[in-house]
Amino acid sequence: MKTSLICGLAGALSLAAMPALAEVESTDPIKLTLHDWTGQLLTTNLMGEVLKKAGYNIDYVQADYIAQFAGLKTGDLHVAMEIWETTGREAMDEATGTGNVQNLGETGMQAIEEWWYPSYMKETCPGLPDWEALNACAEAFSTAETAPMGRYLGGPVTWGGFDDERVEALEMDFEVVHAGTDAALFAELESAYQRKAPIVLWVYAPHWAPTKFDGEFVEFPAYTSECYSDPAWGSNPDMAYDCGKPRGPIWKVAWSGVEDKWPGAHAIIKSFNIDNQEMGDMVAKVDLESEKLDDVVANWMTTNESRWQEWIK
Repeated sequence: MKTSLICGLAGALSLAAMPALAEVESTDPIKLTLHDWTGQLLTTNLMGEVLKKAGYNIDYVQADYIAQFAGLKTGDLHVAMEIWETTGREAMDEATGTGNVQNLGETGMQAIEEWWYPSYMKETCPGLPDWEALNACAEAFSTAETAPMGRYLGGPVTWGGFDDERVEALEMDFEVVHAGTDAALFAELESAYQRKAPIVLWVYAPHWAPTKFDGEFVEFPAYTSECYSDPAWGSNPDMAYDCGKPRGPIWKVAWSGVEDKWPGAHAIIKSFNIDNQEMGDMVAKVDLESEKLDDVVANWMTTNESRWQEWIK
């Protein structure tokens, strides 16, 4: 779902506050990565437009969420605006550990990514949200393709998250089926919810889904770093990932060379901050109200001018 700003809008925003070339450290384009979910496209385009207002040239580059770190380490890619504590922390820590990638701090958004079910499923499986109760009801979540195993609809494979490993480590009677895209994931939720059909799937916040639909996140054993790194931790002495996913901030990261080549942009990216409510509202405008992503970005830029002007001082 690659989205780019329309040429007219991009040109207008780029030229509106373009300073003399001497005011920017380099006219080389700063490459911001785009992924495959609406919120990240919004965050990245917002950041790009703010940087354009400061006079920088911007390129948007489609990249895999986890594999992008290879490009960030070499400087072939420059900025990634959403690294989720829930799924990207290990890759981020490895990259920053090399010294070639910097963590530029929190975006202001707090991440939850976990198994989720509609509340109507508690009539069939009253022990929910406990994961063991879910597992005891696995057949109630089955489909013709997975029966008698339950079906868990995961996110696209590129998102990571260790759901396949989690099912194996906790010896769950579920088969993990990965949605091809973010849009497909939530289209299936919408369809199931309207029919009150059985479903348990990957839901995340900030997003409109936990607000629009009545449901709950499954409660797995609480995450600790040892759960992911030490097989001896937890209920399965031989396997890691026998717990739920971590929760926490959504981070901004950059190639370490950004600080030297574009120090002004580096400071602006560190200043960028937006909260869950803002993001959830914007994602809803794009996904539910069919507004163009470009228009949502332009509206945010207009209504928050005093805010981003502080970032680019």
